[in-house]
Amino acid sequence: MTGMRKIAGTGVALTAGAALYVFLQPAAVGLTAMLPLRGHLRDAAAFFLFEAPKVLLLLAVIVFAMGMVRSYFSAERTRALLSGRREGVGNVLAACLGIVTPFCSCSAVPLFVGFLTAGVPLGVTFSFLITAPMVNEIALGLLLALFGWKVAAIYLIFGLGIGIAAGWVIGRLHLEGWLENWVRNLRAAPAVSSEKSISFADRIDAGIQAVSDIVGKTWPYVLAGIAVGAFIHGYVPEGLMAAVMGKSAWWSVPAAVALGIPMYSSAAATIPIAEALLAKGAAMGTVLAFMMSVTALSLPEFVILRKVLSLKLIAVFAATVGFGILLTGYVFNLMF
Repeated sequence: MTGMRKIAGTGVALTAGAALYVFLQPAAVGLTAMLPLRGHLRDAAAFFLFEAPKVLLLLAVIVFAMGMVRSYFSAERTRALLSGRREGVGNVLAACLGIVTPFCSCSAVPLFVGFLTAGVPLGVTFSFLITAPMVNEIALGLLLALFGWKVAAIYLIFGLGIGIAAGWVIGRLHLEGWLENWVRNLRAAPAVSSEKSISFADRIDAGIQAVSDIVGKTWPYVLAGIAVGAFIHGYVPEGLMAAVMGKSAWWSVPAAVALGIPMYSSAAATIPIAEALLAKGAAMGTVLAFMMSVTALSLPEFVILRKVLSLKLIAVFAATVGFGILLTGYVFNLMF
């Protein structure tokens, strides 16, 4: 009976969320009209009042759904699936697993070490490390909801392509000697599985816990991203953004990547900024290159990786992934 109550309660909550989503825009328009604001400030406030609940609601639903999916892909199961895989097939499998496993760029590093000590090839582990933060399911869900299936699908294809190709290249270079000594000296240990079957109600609990963990921790950053987007929407002239981040500025893609590297943010927090930039005339490829660099080439990730990798190997990793992101940005700009 408890399980049935959870299922029924989940259905009611999702129905209420869908109804709320329908009324967000008229509610935001009405609330903005009540505020004593004019000009640019009014435009910025209208953007924030509509985007904040919309993105947070979408984020909660997507995180809940993927939290249930993630209950099938624990760290132990992921490690077991990749152990013993050869390069090529292993790169593809690792990149695909990176999409559905619950790891951001920094939290993926401990699992990265676990893969290495379990005997997973270096290039295969890099395919996972690259794809896990960059092509995570939350980013894909928000891209699908905000920009449509074509953008989400192409982002998925290019993100997977970067993870697979970069991991394969790094693997072909045979750079295991550039790992830190303590990592190379660790012996592969067999994975001890503590997997147990769980009920559908337990998977609902996993979804609720994911919402509590992820949305509970990221909502200030999401609101900050929306606030930046609101400022861009209200105050940044369209001509300026088109000139700086438009298709005609060949240097805009590498500049966007360079701007994203020092930052550390989730994809959910950068998507509202991307939405505002696109509305002001920024090129799609340039904006997505910025998003990819924030999630896959963040400076905090490099700091953590330094405990595992030599500076030379970090440089190879950054150069390979950076080249893939630049290529993605230019191709997107040609396509859109």
